[in-house]
Amino acid sequence: MSSAVSSTFGLKSFLLGVCLWLKFWGTHFSVIGPREPVVAILGQDIVLPCHLSPTMSAANMEVRWFRSEFSSFAHLYRDGMDQYKGQMPEYQRRTEFLKAGLTDGNVPLRILSVKHSDEGQYRCFVQADIFYGETILELKTAGLGSAPLISVEGHQDGGIRLVCRSAGWYPEPELLWKDPNGQHLPSLSETKSREENSEFAAETAIIVREQSNQNLSCYFRNTVLNQEKVSAVYIAEPFFPRVNPWMVALCLILVVFIVCFIGFIVYFFKMKGNYQREKSSAHKGFSSDNLKRTLNRDNLSDGKCVSWEYTRQDLPNNPERFDTAHCVLGREGFTSGRHCWEVEVGVGGCWSVGVAKESVQRKGWISYRPEEGIWAVGQSEDHFHSLMSPDTPLPVSPIPSRIRVCLDCDRGLVTFFGAGDEAPIFTFPPGSVAGERIQPWLWVVGTHLRLCP
Repeated sequence: MSSAVSSTFGLKSFLLGVCLWLKFWGTHFSVIGPREPVVAILGQDIVLPCHLSPTMSAANMEVRWFRSEFSSFAHLYRDGMDQYKGQMPEYQRRTEFLKAGLTDGNVPLRILSVKHSDEGQYRCFVQADIFYGETILELKTAGLGSAPLISVEGHQDGGIRLVCRSAGWYPEPELLWKDPNGQHLPSLSETKSREENSEFAAETAIIVREQSNQNLSCYFRNTVLNQEKVSAVYIAEPFFPRVNPWMVALCLILVVFIVCFIGFIVYFFKMKGNYQREKSSAHKGFSSDNLKRTLNRDNLSDGKCVSWEYTRQDLPNNPERFDTAHCVLGREGFTSGRHCWEVEVGVGGCWSVGVAKESVQRKGWISYRPEEGIWAVGQSEDHFHSLMSPDTPLPVSPIPSRIRVCLDCDRGLVTFFGAGDEAPIFTFPPGSVAGERIQPWLWVVGTHLRLCP
Protein backbone atom coordinates (compact mmCIF):
# COMPACT_ATOMS: atom_id res chain seq x y z
CA MET A 1 0.00 0.00 0.00
CA SER A 2 2.83 2.37 0.93
CA SER A 3 4.63 1.52 -2.30
CA ALA A 4 1.55 2.39 -4.40
CA VAL A 5 1.13 5.76 -2.69
CA SER A 6 4.80 6.52 -3.21
CA SER A 7 4.53 5.67 -6.91
CA THR A 8 1.46 7.85 -7.34
CA PHE A 9 3.19 10.82 -5.63
CA GLY A 10 6.28 10.38 -7.79
CA LEU A 11 4.19 10.29 -10.97
CA LYS A 12 2.36 13.51 -10.02
CA SER A 13 5.63 15.25 -9.22
CA PHE A 14 7.04 14.17 -12.56
CA LEU A 15 4.00 15.41 -14.48
CA LEU A 16 4.05 18.72 -12.59
CA GLY A 17 7.72 19.16 -13.45
CA VAL A 18 7.04 18.39 -17.11
CA CYS A 19 4.25 21.01 -17.18
CA LEU A 20 6.46 23.63 -15.58
CA TRP A 21 9.28 22.78 -17.97
CA LEU A 22 6.96 23.04 -20.98
CA LYS A 23 5.53 26.32 -19.71
CA PHE A 24 8.99 27.81 -19.20
CA TRP A 25 10.72 26.57 -22.30
CA GLY A 26 7.59 26.93 -24.39
CA THR A 27 7.90 30.70 -23.98
CA HIS A 28 11.67 30.86 -24.40
CA PHE A 29 12.50 33.31 -27.19
CA SER A 30 14.99 35.91 -28.40
CA VAL A 31 14.13 39.47 -29.47
CA ILE A 32 15.73 40.32 -32.82
CA GLY A 33 16.23 43.76 -34.40
CA PRO A 34 18.27 45.12 -37.34
CA ARG A 35 22.04 45.29 -36.91
CA GLU A 36 22.45 48.35 -39.13
CA PRO A 37 20.92 51.75 -38.19
CA VAL A 38 17.45 52.53 -39.52
CA VAL A 39 17.48 55.74 -41.59
CA ALA A 40 14.42 58.02 -41.60
CA ILE A 41 13.76 61.11 -43.75
CA LEU A 42 12.70 64.14 -41.72
CA GLY A 43 8.96 64.76 -41.88
CA GLN A 44 8.15 61.24 -43.13
CA ASP A 45 7.00 58.10 -41.28
CA ILE A 46 9.38 55.26 -40.32
CA VAL A 47 8.89 51.68 -39.08
CA LEU A 48 11.31 50.27 -36.49
CA PRO A 49 11.39 46.47 -37.09
CA CYS A 50 11.48 43.93 -34.24
CA HIS A 51 10.48 40.23 -34.06
CA LEU A 52 10.67 37.10 -31.90
CA SER A 53 12.76 34.03 -32.63
CA PRO A 54 11.61 31.30 -32.86
CA THR A 55 8.30 32.35 -34.39
CA MET A 56 5.50 32.48 -31.83
CA SER A 57 2.48 34.63 -31.07
CA ALA A 58 3.10 37.83 -29.12
CA ALA A 59 -0.59 38.72 -28.83
CA ASN A 60 -0.70 38.06 -25.07
CA MET A 61 2.77 39.41 -24.28
CA GLU A 62 3.92 42.82 -23.15
CA VAL A 63 5.77 44.81 -25.82
CA ARG A 64 7.52 47.98 -24.62
CA TRP A 65 9.41 50.44 -26.85
CA PHE A 66 11.54 52.88 -24.84
CA ARG A 67 14.66 55.06 -25.15
CA SER A 68 16.92 55.15 -22.07
CA GLU A 69 14.50 54.77 -19.13
CA PHE A 70 12.28 51.70 -18.83
CA SER A 71 9.44 53.60 -17.13
CA SER A 72 9.38 56.38 -19.77
CA PHE A 73 8.19 54.61 -22.90
CA ALA A 74 7.64 55.69 -26.47
CA HIS A 75 4.89 53.04 -26.84
CA LEU A 76 3.48 50.24 -24.67
CA TYR A 77 1.33 47.22 -25.66
CA ARG A 78 -0.03 45.13 -22.77
CA ASP A 79 -3.09 43.04 -21.95
CA GLY A 80 -3.98 42.92 -25.63
CA MET A 81 -4.21 46.69 -26.14
CA ASP A 82 -2.13 49.88 -26.43
CA GLN A 83 -1.42 51.66 -23.12
CA TYR A 84 -0.99 55.43 -23.38
CA LYS A 85 -0.87 56.43 -19.70
CA GLY A 86 2.71 57.42 -18.92
CA GLN A 87 3.74 57.77 -22.60
CA MET A 88 6.54 60.29 -23.26
CA PRO A 89 4.93 63.64 -24.29
CA GLU A 90 7.01 63.98 -27.45
CA TYR A 91 5.59 60.68 -28.80
CA GLN A 92 1.91 61.25 -27.98
CA ARG A 93 -0.25 60.71 -31.09
CA ARG A 94 2.95 60.05 -33.09
CA THR A 95 3.39 56.28 -32.59
CA GLU A 96 1.52 53.25 -33.90
CA PHE A 97 2.08 49.63 -32.78
CA LEU A 98 1.59 47.43 -35.88
CA LYS A 99 -0.45 44.38 -34.83
CA ALA A 100 -0.90 42.69 -38.21
CA GLY A 101 1.99 40.27 -37.60
CA LEU A 102 1.57 39.73 -33.83
CA THR A 103 0.68 36.06 -34.19
CA ASP A 104 3.92 35.51 -36.12
CA GLY A 105 6.04 37.28 -33.51
CA ASN A 106 6.38 40.61 -35.36
CA VAL A 107 6.24 43.64 -33.00
CA PRO A 108 7.32 46.70 -35.10
CA LEU A 109 6.68 50.33 -34.14
CA ARG A 110 5.78 53.12 -36.57
CA ILE A 111 6.82 56.71 -35.75
CA LEU A 112 4.90 59.43 -37.59
CA SER A 113 6.44 62.65 -38.96
CA VAL A 114 10.01 61.99 -37.85
CA LYS A 115 11.82 64.87 -36.08
CA HIS A 116 15.46 65.59 -35.29
CA SER A 117 14.78 64.70 -31.64
CA ASP A 118 13.72 61.16 -32.65
CA GLU A 119 17.30 60.30 -33.58
CA GLY A 120 19.14 57.89 -31.26
CA GLN A 121 18.81 54.41 -29.67
CA TYR A 122 15.55 52.52 -29.12
CA ARG A 123 14.93 49.33 -27.09
CA CYS A 124 12.37 46.72 -28.10
CA PHE A 125 11.41 44.85 -24.88
CA VAL A 126 9.10 41.78 -24.92
CA GLN A 127 7.93 39.86 -21.80
CA ALA A 128 5.85 36.71 -21.38
CA ASP A 129 5.20 35.58 -17.77
CA ILE A 130 8.62 35.46 -16.08
CA PHE A 131 10.64 35.36 -19.31
CA TYR A 132 11.66 38.47 -21.25
CA GLY A 133 14.11 39.67 -23.86
CA GLU A 134 15.12 42.89 -25.59
CA THR A 135 17.15 44.26 -28.47
CA ILE A 136 18.68 47.68 -29.15
CA LEU A 137 18.46 49.42 -32.52
CA GLU A 138 19.55 52.87 -33.72
CA LEU A 139 17.52 55.44 -35.67
CA LYS A 140 19.27 58.04 -37.82
CA THR A 141 17.47 61.04 -39.36
CA ALA A 142 18.33 62.73 -42.64
CA GLY A 143 16.94 65.53 -44.79
CA LEU A 144 17.32 66.58 -48.43
CA GLY A 145 17.61 70.33 -48.92
CA SER A 146 16.55 72.62 -51.73
CA ALA A 147 17.94 72.44 -55.25
CA PRO A 148 21.29 74.28 -55.42
CA LEU A 149 21.11 77.85 -56.73
CA ILE A 150 24.13 79.11 -58.69
CA SER A 151 24.67 82.88 -58.88
CA VAL A 152 27.30 85.00 -60.62
CA GLU A 153 29.05 87.23 -58.08
CA GLY A 154 31.25 89.24 -60.48
CA HIS A 155 34.85 89.18 -61.73
CA GLN A 156 37.72 87.99 -59.54
CA ASP A 157 41.36 87.02 -60.20
CA GLY A 158 40.96 87.17 -63.97
CA GLY A 159 37.85 84.98 -64.00
CA ILE A 160 34.21 84.89 -62.89
CA ARG A 161 33.27 84.07 -59.30
CA LEU A 162 30.32 81.66 -58.98
CA VAL A 163 28.57 80.85 -55.70
CA CYS A 164 26.32 77.80 -55.21
CA ARG A 165 23.85 77.86 -52.27
CA SER A 166 21.30 75.50 -50.76
CA ALA A 167 19.48 75.05 -47.40
CA GLY A 168 17.44 72.44 -45.51
CA TRP A 169 20.07 69.64 -45.29
CA TYR A 170 20.69 67.17 -42.47
CA PRO A 171 23.31 66.14 -41.58
CA GLU A 172 25.95 68.45 -43.10
CA PRO A 173 25.95 67.96 -46.89
CA GLU A 174 28.99 67.21 -49.02
CA LEU A 175 29.64 70.02 -51.55
CA LEU A 176 31.30 69.38 -54.91
CA TRP A 177 31.99 71.14 -58.20
CA LYS A 178 32.36 68.85 -61.25
CA ASP A 179 33.09 69.25 -64.95
CA PRO A 180 31.02 67.48 -67.66
CA ASN A 181 33.30 64.41 -67.34
CA GLY A 182 32.55 64.04 -63.65
CA GLN A 183 35.99 65.26 -62.54
CA HIS A 184 36.08 67.17 -59.26
CA LEU A 185 37.02 70.86 -59.46
CA PRO A 186 38.72 72.65 -56.54
CA SER A 187 36.48 75.17 -54.78
CA LEU A 188 37.57 78.64 -53.70
CA SER A 189 35.70 78.52 -50.38
CA GLU A 190 33.08 76.50 -48.53
CA THR A 191 30.76 77.64 -45.72
CA LYS A 192 28.22 75.67 -43.66
CA SER A 193 25.91 76.98 -40.94
CA ARG A 194 23.29 75.36 -38.72
CA GLU A 195 19.87 76.99 -38.71
CA GLU A 196 17.36 77.26 -35.84
CA ASN A 197 15.56 74.08 -36.95
CA SER A 198 18.89 72.14 -36.72
CA GLU A 199 19.11 71.84 -40.50
CA PHE A 200 22.16 73.04 -42.43
CA ALA A 201 22.57 75.78 -45.03
CA ALA A 202 25.76 75.79 -47.08
CA GLU A 203 27.47 77.57 -49.94
CA THR A 204 30.57 76.96 -52.03
CA ALA A 205 32.40 79.32 -54.38
CA ILE A 206 34.62 78.74 -57.42
CA ILE A 207 36.55 80.91 -59.90
CA VAL A 208 35.86 80.05 -63.56
CA ARG A 209 38.44 81.23 -66.09
CA GLU A 210 38.09 81.42 -69.84
CA GLN A 211 40.84 78.87 -70.50
CA SER A 212 39.27 76.39 -68.05
CA ASN A 213 36.07 74.41 -68.48
CA GLN A 214 33.17 76.87 -68.68
CA ASN A 215 30.51 74.17 -68.28
CA LEU A 216 30.28 72.91 -64.69
CA SER A 217 27.85 71.51 -62.12
CA CYS A 218 27.31 72.05 -58.39
CA TYR A 219 26.49 68.98 -56.26
CA PHE A 220 24.98 68.89 -52.76
CA ARG A 221 25.12 65.31 -51.42
CA ASN A 222 23.50 63.69 -48.36
CA THR A 223 25.98 61.00 -47.28
CA VAL A 224 23.44 59.19 -45.05
CA LEU A 225 20.74 58.82 -47.72
CA ASN A 226 23.34 58.53 -50.49
CA GLN A 227 21.30 61.03 -52.52
CA GLU A 228 22.24 64.32 -54.12
CA LYS A 229 20.83 67.40 -55.86
CA VAL A 230 22.55 69.07 -58.79
CA SER A 231 22.48 72.38 -60.67
CA ALA A 232 24.52 73.18 -63.79
CA VAL A 233 25.70 76.41 -65.41
CA TYR A 234 27.50 77.46 -68.57
CA ILE A 235 29.52 80.70 -68.75
CA ALA A 236 29.74 82.15 -72.26
CA GLU A 237 32.99 83.74 -73.45
CA PRO A 238 31.71 87.38 -73.62
CA PHE A 239 31.31 87.38 -69.83
CA PHE A 240 35.04 86.94 -69.20
CA PRO A 241 37.24 90.02 -68.68
CA ARG A 242 39.41 90.88 -71.68
CA VAL A 243 41.82 93.30 -70.01
CA ASN A 244 43.65 93.63 -66.74
CA PRO A 245 40.93 93.99 -64.09
CA TRP A 246 43.05 96.47 -62.14
CA MET A 247 43.23 98.75 -65.17
CA VAL A 248 39.49 98.45 -65.65
CA ALA A 249 38.89 99.32 -62.00
CA LEU A 250 41.25 102.31 -62.20
CA CYS A 251 39.56 103.63 -65.34
CA LEU A 252 36.10 103.19 -63.84
CA ILE A 253 37.11 105.01 -60.67
CA LEU A 254 38.57 107.86 -62.73
CA VAL A 255 35.49 108.16 -64.95
CA VAL A 256 33.15 108.03 -61.97
CA PHE A 257 35.19 110.67 -60.16
CA ILE A 258 35.08 113.04 -63.16
CA VAL A 259 31.35 112.52 -63.70
CA CYS A 260 30.58 113.02 -60.03
CA PHE A 261 32.69 116.19 -59.90
CA ILE A 262 30.93 117.67 -62.92
CA GLY A 263 27.57 116.58 -61.54
CA PHE A 264 28.22 118.23 -58.22
CA ILE A 265 29.20 121.50 -59.93
CA VAL A 266 26.06 121.52 -62.12
CA TYR A 267 23.74 120.72 -59.25
CA PHE A 268 25.45 123.26 -57.03
CA PHE A 269 24.71 126.13 -59.41
CA LYS A 270 21.31 124.83 -60.44
CA MET A 271 19.93 123.97 -57.02
CA LYS A 272 22.03 126.52 -55.02
CA GLY A 273 23.62 123.86 -52.90
CA ASN A 274 20.34 122.31 -51.76
CA TYR A 275 20.79 119.01 -53.60
CA GLN A 276 24.07 118.33 -51.82
CA ARG A 277 22.46 118.83 -48.42
CA GLU A 278 19.45 116.69 -49.40
CA LYS A 279 21.67 113.84 -50.62
CA SER A 280 23.72 114.01 -47.43
CA SER A 281 20.53 113.99 -45.40
CA ALA A 282 19.20 110.94 -47.25
CA HIS A 283 22.35 108.91 -46.56
CA LYS A 284 23.29 110.18 -43.07
CA GLY A 285 19.82 110.13 -41.57
CA PHE A 286 19.00 113.84 -40.87
CA SER A 287 17.09 116.60 -42.67
CA SER A 288 18.43 120.12 -43.28
CA ASP A 289 16.40 123.10 -41.96
CA ASN A 290 13.39 120.78 -41.45
CA LEU A 291 12.58 120.94 -45.21
CA LYS A 292 9.98 118.47 -46.53
CA ARG A 293 10.16 116.82 -49.95
CA THR A 294 7.22 116.27 -52.33
CA LEU A 295 7.80 112.52 -52.02
CA ASN A 296 4.54 111.05 -50.77
CA ARG A 297 5.68 108.70 -48.01
CA ASP A 298 2.38 106.80 -47.74
CA ASN A 299 2.07 103.40 -49.41
CA LEU A 300 2.26 103.43 -53.23
CA SER A 301 -0.29 101.68 -55.52
CA ASP A 302 0.44 99.94 -58.85
CA GLY A 303 0.91 102.30 -61.77
CA LYS A 304 1.74 105.28 -59.54
CA CYS A 305 4.85 107.39 -60.09
CA VAL A 306 7.06 108.65 -57.27
CA SER A 307 9.46 111.57 -57.84
CA TRP A 308 11.81 113.85 -55.86
CA GLU A 309 11.75 117.61 -55.66
CA TYR A 310 13.12 120.16 -53.23
CA THR A 311 9.92 121.81 -51.98
CA ARG A 312 8.55 122.68 -48.56
CA GLN A 313 5.51 120.64 -47.53
CA ASP A 314 3.51 120.38 -44.34
CA LEU A 315 2.80 116.64 -44.05
CA PRO A 316 1.36 114.74 -41.04
CA ASN A 317 3.93 112.61 -39.18
CA ASN A 318 1.91 109.39 -39.12
CA PRO A 319 3.58 106.04 -38.21
CA GLU A 320 3.52 104.72 -41.80
CA ARG A 321 5.46 107.66 -43.28
CA PHE A 322 9.26 107.80 -43.53
CA ASP A 323 10.29 111.04 -41.84
CA THR A 324 13.93 111.27 -43.07
CA ALA A 325 14.77 108.68 -45.73
CA HIS A 326 13.52 109.15 -49.32
CA CYS A 327 11.58 105.86 -49.23
CA VAL A 328 8.10 104.63 -50.08
CA LEU A 329 6.46 101.20 -49.80
CA GLY A 330 4.06 99.53 -52.20
CA ARG A 331 0.50 99.36 -50.91
CA GLU A 332 0.19 95.58 -51.39
CA GLY A 333 2.23 93.15 -49.26
CA PHE A 334 2.85 89.42 -49.46
CA THR A 335 3.35 86.56 -46.98
CA SER A 336 3.31 83.52 -49.30
CA GLY A 337 3.57 82.49 -52.94
CA ARG A 338 5.64 83.99 -55.78
CA HIS A 339 5.03 87.57 -57.00
CA CYS A 340 6.66 89.76 -59.66
CA TRP A 341 6.34 93.42 -60.60
CA GLU A 342 8.30 95.92 -62.67
CA VAL A 343 9.67 99.37 -61.93
CA GLU A 344 10.35 102.01 -64.60
CA VAL A 345 13.54 103.91 -63.81
CA GLY A 346 14.00 107.58 -64.66
CA VAL A 347 17.14 109.11 -66.18
CA GLY A 348 19.90 110.35 -63.87
CA GLY A 349 19.70 110.81 -60.13
CA CYS A 350 20.04 108.07 -57.52
CA TRP A 351 17.51 105.31 -56.93
CA SER A 352 17.02 101.82 -55.50
CA VAL A 353 14.26 99.22 -56.00
CA GLY A 354 13.49 96.00 -54.13
CA VAL A 355 11.47 94.75 -51.14
CA ALA A 356 11.27 95.53 -47.42
CA LYS A 357 9.73 94.04 -44.29
CA GLU A 358 6.46 95.63 -43.20
CA SER A 359 8.13 96.41 -39.85
CA VAL A 360 11.11 98.23 -41.44
CA GLN A 361 12.29 101.28 -39.49
CA ARG A 362 10.63 104.43 -40.79
CA LYS A 363 11.86 107.12 -38.45
CA GLY A 364 15.34 108.65 -38.37
CA TRP A 365 18.44 107.16 -39.99
CA ILE A 366 17.97 103.94 -41.99
CA SER A 367 20.59 101.50 -43.24
CA TYR A 368 19.56 100.12 -46.62
CA ARG A 369 20.78 96.57 -45.91
CA PRO A 370 19.25 93.07 -45.51
CA GLU A 371 20.15 93.23 -41.81
CA GLU A 372 17.64 96.09 -41.46
CA GLY A 373 14.96 94.35 -43.53
CA ILE A 374 15.65 95.80 -47.01
CA TRP A 375 16.73 93.74 -50.06
CA ALA A 376 17.36 95.89 -53.14
CA VAL A 377 19.59 96.94 -56.04
CA GLY A 378 20.18 100.49 -57.18
CA GLN A 379 22.16 103.20 -58.93
CA SER A 380 24.23 105.87 -57.24
CA GLU A 381 26.33 108.20 -59.40
CA ASP A 382 26.57 105.73 -62.29
CA HIS A 383 27.39 102.84 -59.91
CA PHE A 384 25.00 99.90 -60.22
CA HIS A 385 25.17 97.62 -57.18
CA SER A 386 23.27 95.40 -54.76
CA LEU A 387 22.60 96.88 -51.33
CA MET A 388 24.59 94.50 -49.14
CA SER A 389 27.38 94.87 -46.55
CA PRO A 390 29.45 96.11 -48.32
CA ASP A 391 27.75 97.12 -51.60
CA THR A 392 28.37 94.52 -54.34
CA PRO A 393 28.99 96.00 -57.85
CA LEU A 394 26.84 94.44 -60.56
CA PRO A 395 28.48 93.81 -63.99
CA VAL A 396 25.44 94.96 -65.99
CA SER A 397 25.81 97.39 -68.90
CA PRO A 398 23.89 99.39 -69.78
CA ILE A 399 21.79 99.75 -66.62
CA PRO A 400 18.21 98.63 -67.46
CA SER A 401 15.54 101.30 -67.70
CA ARG A 402 12.93 98.84 -66.43
CA ILE A 403 13.67 96.27 -63.71
CA ARG A 404 11.60 93.22 -62.78
CA VAL A 405 11.51 92.27 -59.09
CA CYS A 406 10.51 88.66 -58.24
CA LEU A 407 9.69 87.67 -54.64
CA ASP A 408 9.38 83.99 -53.63
CA CYS A 409 7.97 84.13 -50.07
CA ASP A 410 8.01 80.35 -49.57
CA ARG A 411 11.75 80.08 -50.33
CA GLY A 412 12.69 83.47 -48.91
CA LEU A 413 14.20 84.46 -52.28
CA VAL A 414 14.46 87.85 -54.07
CA THR A 415 15.63 87.98 -57.71
CA PHE A 416 16.09 90.94 -60.08
CA PHE A 417 15.91 90.79 -63.91
CA GLY A 418 16.23 93.24 -66.76
CA ALA A 419 12.59 93.56 -67.84
CA GLY A 420 13.49 93.94 -71.51
CA ASP A 421 15.76 90.95 -72.16
CA GLU A 422 14.93 88.92 -68.99
CA ALA A 423 18.66 88.85 -68.19
CA PRO A 424 19.33 88.01 -64.52
CA ILE A 425 20.82 90.89 -62.52
CA PHE A 426 21.19 89.65 -58.94
CA THR A 427 19.73 87.11 -56.49
CA PHE A 428 19.72 87.30 -52.69
CA PRO A 429 20.37 83.83 -51.12
CA PRO A 430 17.41 81.53 -50.32
CA GLY A 431 16.11 82.05 -46.82
CA SER A 432 17.13 85.73 -46.75
CA VAL A 433 13.52 86.99 -46.66
CA ALA A 434 11.30 85.23 -44.16
CA GLY A 435 9.08 85.65 -41.15
CA GLU A 436 6.64 88.44 -41.92
CA ARG A 437 4.76 90.49 -44.54
CA ILE A 438 6.95 91.79 -47.40
CA GLN A 439 6.15 94.93 -49.51
CA PRO A 440 7.67 96.57 -52.61
CA TRP A 441 10.22 99.29 -51.66
CA LEU A 442 11.52 102.33 -53.59
CA TRP A 443 14.16 105.00 -52.80
CA VAL A 444 14.75 108.00 -55.08
CA VAL A 445 16.72 111.27 -55.22
CA GLY A 446 16.83 113.61 -58.25
CA THR A 447 14.73 111.43 -60.60
CA HIS A 448 11.46 109.44 -60.66
CA LEU A 449 10.30 105.80 -60.43
CA ARG A 450 7.07 104.16 -61.55
CA LEU A 451 5.71 100.99 -59.88
CA CYS A 452 4.04 98.66 -62.45
CA PRO A 453 1.90 95.57 -61.64
